[in-house]
Amino acid sequence: MNGAAGQVSPRVLAQGDGWTVEDVVCTSGPEDRSFEERHSCFRVVVVCAGSFQYRAGRGRELMTPGSLLLGNAGQCFECGHEHGTGDRCLSFAYAADYFERLAADAGTRGAASFAPLRLPPLRELAPLVSRAYAALVHSNAGGANVSWEELSVALAAQAVQLAGGSTPRLAGPPSAEARVTRAARMIDLDPGAALTLPDLARRARLSPYHFLRTFERLTGLTPHQYVRRARLREAAMRLTTEDSRILEIALDCGFGDVSNFNRAFRTEFGLSPRAYRASK
Repeated sequence: MNGAAGQVSPRVLAQGDGWTVEDVVCTSGPEDRSFEERHSCFRVVVVCAGSFQYRAGRGRELMTPGSLLLGNAGQCFECGHEHGTGDRCLSFAYAADYFERLAADAGTRGAASFAPLRLPPLRELAPLVSRAYAALVHSNAGGANVSWEELSVALAAQAVQLAGGSTPRLAGPPSAEARVTRAARMIDLDPGAALTLPDLARRARLSPYHFLRTFERLTGLTPHQYVRRARLREAAMRLTTEDSRILEIALDCGFGDVSNFNRAFRTEFGLSPRAYRASK
């Protein structure tokens, strides 16, 4: 993440009739004040790196890599970085009439809007989130074969469907959020590192029991699920952006052997690593 301190730098990657995709880099940190903003349109934002707090009228959520920030047109919100500096996101913006058509096609009844503020890094989202990560890497490398429109449509439809089964949750105390944020950032910095529940709990200065409950409440996943999903996202991105051997990628991403990696990858993405690489 590059840029001057305390700034938000959006870069338009693609746009069409009713939709826009931006690469948004934020360099704000604990010393920077947050300001109330307003969503001018509907948004589905993929968190690619870093973490931040997202506040709106319905509550507050901790945003971590692999999760989706959900925003309704006209909704006021704040984003804060009390516990760490910087984040990078892919922001998919939709005009109201365009989004309403997408929501109706996805099976939404009644007014199109998001009830929750966030979707955690769910397995159902893994293929689309990894496609978004890879598309960002290819875009930065000058790649021209990214179908941003297809990705924006698929992401909005799945977000609407998954959000329909979610309910807003009460946030935990700020001290617990700070500790979980530090743990999540440590995991995302090096997903392949040897990380155990006792290690993470000790670094967060919580008992394993309280760390497990707090981490799952704030991120939507257990620490084990979070680490595994972070490793699989990293592996999926590397499979589509470099020529390293599958065994090398598996070991680098923290999997002890290639057979375990193959099983986990197929469960997460529905394809073997070799077939996933070939499909891209």
